[in-house]
Amino acid sequence: MNALIVEDEALSVRRLKKIINEITSEIHVIGVTDSIEDTVDWLATNRANQHADPDLIFLDIELSDGQSFEIFNRTEVKSTVIFTTSYDEYALQAFKVNSIDYLLKPVHRDDLQRSLNKYETLKAKPAQPAQDSLSGIKKLLEDLKLNATPEYRERFLVKQNQKLLSIEVGEVAYFFTDERYSFFTTHTNQKFLVDYTLDEIAETLDPARFFRINRGMILTHKTVEKMEPYFGNRLALTLRPAHGKQALVSREKVADFKNWMGK
Repeated sequence: MNALIVEDEALSVRRLKKIINEITSEIHVIGVTDSIEDTVDWLATNRANQHADPDLIFLDIELSDGQSFEIFNRTEVKSTVIFTTSYDEYALQAFKVNSIDYLLKPVHRDDLQRSLNKYETLKAKPAQPAQDSLSGIKKLLEDLKLNATPEYRERFLVKQNQKLLSIEVGEVAYFFTDERYSFFTTHTNQKFLVDYTLDEIAETLDPARFFRINRGMILTHKTVEKMEPYFGNRLALTLRPAHGKQALVSREKVADFKNWMGK
């Protein structure tokens, strides 16, 4: 079974490949694209070389050049699609275009396994009437509402030299990005690389305990030692433990940040 991954975050690609390999050896990732343009070109080139379309496409919705639904307007997609994204609001539209499932990021092994099981089951059945498909979409949205209460992450598994450590979320002072990689620093000033994007991390954290002050940093109340007005209606923060770069609350987040700090 051949698969194409459409994803513009390198860490997300590596994570998805890793989970696929853990689950099965029967799925072969034959391509990775990171934009609408690149994906349309890849499908056209693949067909020009007289290769069959991939059986599965793992498709992120938010790509660098727009929403991936545009791909379906620009070329025929014959593959079965499993969407991967952070946004529930796209579920209905996603299921209207050859999709068999909708996975919220960060993708977890059990969720992906269920999607692949569903794919195998549907392959063995005759095509369902459109009304049945619509009922399935409605059922999905009901399930999403029923499961709206989030389960927040409790710990992260990280590497230290040749060891693996399980670090509880309560030990983390702040998360940050540095040259496209994500890290966190603990309250005891230990720094660890973490195998998720900051977007993925933000989706799993309790917003009562963590706040994303800008695109590159998420922090806790405890780590904020001092707040000062800064140019452009922003806030400059002094952190404990100290961070190597200036920690600024973006202008559009200042009001929410002050409310969060006062709770």
